[in-house]
Amino acid sequence: MQNLLKATAISGMLVLGLAGIVAEPAQASDQRNSIVVTFKDGHQQSFAMAEIARIDLKAPAAIVFKDGHRQSLPSGEVTSVEFGAAAASASSLGRAHFLGKWKVGEGNGGSFFITLTADGTAEKSIGPSHGTWSIVDGEARIAWDDGWHDAIRKVGKKHEKVAFEPGKSFSDVPSNVTEAWNTRPEPI
Repeated sequence: MQNLLKATAISGMLVLGLAGIVAEPAQASDQRNSIVVTFKDGHQQSFAMAEIARIDLKAPAAIVFKDGHRQSLPSGEVTSVEFGAAAASASSLGRAHFLGKWKVGEGNGGSFFITLTADGTAEKSIGPSHGTWSIVDGEARIAWDDGWHDAIRKVGKKHEKVAFEPGKSFSDVPSNVTEAWNTRPEPI
């Protein structure tokens, strides 16, 4: 009797475990089978690839769905189109998330401000102030005119600013890593 109970319990755990394994790829598959279109103003729109027949790139650009209807894409307003797993990560933190005025550390105990605007320009309150920014791998990457470049990324529930001196790339060891918080988030 005890062996029968053990066998039943083990069988039950195996069935539940297999159900979890089968359910997980279905969710991941849904994320991989979509595209995310990011517009210059930072807003994003997702589309299920199963519903799309084609994407027309001639002006006016449009997504054509299998049922025949078209979704126009305003000329010159699209900054990127992400497919599959990249779409899942792109949809998590888009440009709109990073818009605003960020207070960040200098790496020596001081702080300064970085302002990220919807048109892709960046300003800082110390040194040469002008730069440009874009979203890469879910983080805001800023290239400053003085050769420095920073990334603002979400880490858990907080944000951090990662700085790289001139001559280093985003894959190098950073010059400093400090806290960052958006003091004036911009509306989407």
